[in-house]
Amino acid sequence: QVQLVESGGGLVQPGGSLRLSCAASGMIFSIYGMGWYRQAPGKQRELVASISSGGITGYADFVKGRFTISRDNAKNTMYLQMSSLKPEDTAVYYCKTSWGGIDYWGQGTQVTVSS
Repeated sequence: QVQLVESGGGLVQPGGSLRLSCAASGMIFSIYGMGWYRQAPGKQRELVASISSGGITGYADFVKGRFTISRDNAKNTMYLQMSSLKPEDTAVYYCKTSWGGIDYWGQGTQVTVSS
């Protein structure tokens, strides 16, 4: 069974940095495309960044130049390095993968950007 577990969230001041991790199990991690999503209170969940099995990355315009997605296939882990954080980045961040028409989500990790 595919399981995704996020970690690394927390409270950070504006302009600060955080690194989120998504540990995967129950899957051949290296062949899956992965993505980070976020959901702020009262808003729809939105795509933040994605990374293919081959390492090709994509970013939402609102994080370009500030966030970096990466993966370590040896550790079955995906990362999201977040820098220059803004209050509007406050949200629950989720990792997601899909296989065979099924979406798999982690439980989410809270990121709060506030002074």
